[in-house]
Amino acid sequence: MNFVFLMDPIETVKMEKDTSFIFMLEAHRRGHGVFFVPDGGLTLLKGRVLSHALPVVPQRNKQRPFIVRKPTVLQEENIHAIFIRNDPPFDSQYLLNTWLLDHLSKKITVINSPHGLRTVNEKIWAAQFTNITPHTLISRNRDELLKFIRQEKNVIAKPAEGFGGKFIFYIKAGDLNTNVILETLTHTFSHEIILQQYIPDAKKGDKRILLLGGEPLGAVLRVHSKDDHRNNFFAGGKPKPATITPNDWKIIETLKPHLHRLGLYFVGIDIIGKYLIEVNVTSPTCLQEMNRLYNQNLERKVIDFVENSVKQRKIRK
Repeated sequence: MNFVFLMDPIETVKMEKDTSFIFMLEAHRRGHGVFFVPDGGLTLLKGRVLSHALPVVPQRNKQRPFIVRKPTVLQEENIHAIFIRNDPPFDSQYLLNTWLLDHLSKKITVINSPHGLRTVNEKIWAAQFTNITPHTLISRNRDELLKFIRQEKNVIAKPAEGFGGKFIFYIKAGDLNTNVILETLTHTFSHEIILQQYIPDAKKGDKRILLLGGEPLGAVLRVHSKDDHRNNFFAGGKPKPATITPNDWKIIETLKPHLHRLGLYFVGIDIIGKYLIEVNVTSPTCLQEMNRLYNQNLERKVIDFVENSVKQRKIRK
């Protein structure tokens, strides 16, 4: 089989952390062709998608994680699966990629569905499930934002298109920096932001659960450093073992039918205490951290899932 990875430049891959890398490594270990396609590498011609690709050989070599072969152009009939693994933000290029991939043959497995990626804003989409999410306001209106802060007393403020723990603020009612934080995040009240009820359990960390086909693949607790309130690994958070609780299962079961309907097969959900905070679909991470914590090779289950999907599509055609 040939697996295509539409992703950020391979020069940016961190071998010891990157989830895409171990997907590629496992696919290569099984004898599949592994191809890297960058932004701008997709072409639509006469209703068919062409992929301007680099065949690569992934290897556990920190100085040279990839051996790169001669560029090639892949026709649809030469592709079995595509992994969309560009990091957020979901910008105009990301959107264009999904539009082009909509034209792919239905015989090709795509992780995750272009339609699903367009539908699920990672911070806003979850707000519809009000019984499992904290009290949330999404607005650019100054009066509404200030009223929410006064009512909730302690809130988390973040941009609607943020990622990696960037520009996340903890605000207490009466904080003299409140106005400047809101002005900064909203670009002087011209962009919507998210205010969320602060969950005290955040002091213990936030839990990332990876879902594969709607079922739990693994879980890790991300715990902030002593001098920061953010638990994200990009912001200095550290991984700790985590268990999946009955309340977590309730959240998973709530989300599962929606994820199946949207073709979102590999998803990361973030939970603090008993609340769902985010649903990550663009390029979920933390697989390598889980592998190290539990001495697992969870990427094998993902590649199993993709291989089975490819085989099922062959049977149905």
